[in-house]
Amino acid sequence: MPLIPNSSYQRPKWLFNRHLETIYPALFRKVELRNPESERIPTTDGDFLDLDWYQAKNRHLIIISHGLEGNSRRPYMLGMAQIFLKNNYDVLTWNYRGCGEELNQKPIFYHSGATYDLNTVVEHAAQKYDTISLVGFSLGGNLTLKYLGETMSQDKPIQKGVAISVPLHLSSSSKKISSGENQLYSKRFLKTLREKVIRKAQHHPEEIPVQFLRKIKTLSDFDDYYTGPLHGFSDAEEYYEINSSIFFLENITIPTLVLNAQNDPFLSDQCFPIKLAKEFDQVYFEFPKQGGHVGFSVPGTKAPYYSEKRAFEFIEMDF
Repeated sequence: MPLIPNSSYQRPKWLFNRHLETIYPALFRKVELRNPESERIPTTDGDFLDLDWYQAKNRHLIIISHGLEGNSRRPYMLGMAQIFLKNNYDVLTWNYRGCGEELNQKPIFYHSGATYDLNTVVEHAAQKYDTISLVGFSLGGNLTLKYLGETMSQDKPIQKGVAISVPLHLSSSSKKISSGENQLYSKRFLKTLREKVIRKAQHHPEEIPVQFLRKIKTLSDFDDYYTGPLHGFSDAEEYYEINSSIFFLENITIPTLVLNAQNDPFLSDQCFPIKLAKEFDQVYFEFPKQGGHVGFSVPGTKAPYYSEKRAFEFIEMDF
């Protein structure tokens, strides 16, 4: 029964609601980590991906994928890298197209189901490592789960997977983040997404019509006019339906943990599939009552966050 009951996580008392749990670590957490070795690798379509390597000379590599409008050096990425590096794992964090310091070359962006780029990273890393485990946050969690559901029948050196604060069902989660008090988050995401559209349109004016920007009020609107059409989908709903990781879980064949807080302001009810969880042998679900979105803070400034401890514990476990 891969539904983990009675999660032990409890938020610090002063983070007394889900918004504080979500916002505080994003704005104020500081993680001290040595500078990585950076590498740029080509994609099969003539673009590039930027990678950050933290090496401890281990044959087991942890690949960490970030969330919407994140990058490889966000505090949650560095915190996760830190716990594995301290335990002598090698770590690779990477930037989706357009999320590094330099805008990518092709008109396409990144999206929740762009597993072809994750596959490029995995295949590049597999040349040097015996085993690889994947960790993903939010959009990166969806990407990780979809990838595992698509590829585990193939010859890949993947050993474990961990997905944190995952919008398993993209359509309903997109609607939730753009509703009511959550509009604070969607407006922040839309600001940087609009800026990227304007910058990319200067290089690809025919593929990226900036006149649609005035119609964008929600993340679903953005996916309707840009994410969907740019990546071969007719609209946002087709994009969501084809790429929601909830539809790929049954095909995952390695131990995989999904850690979603029940008070996550980004996640819809469909992101807590308790009945479905009982049908899977390899996908383990943990749904703490608290945690916020990519939160899971703990008291003190140096201690690993709960999500980091759980990811490490899970990848260390024998199944």
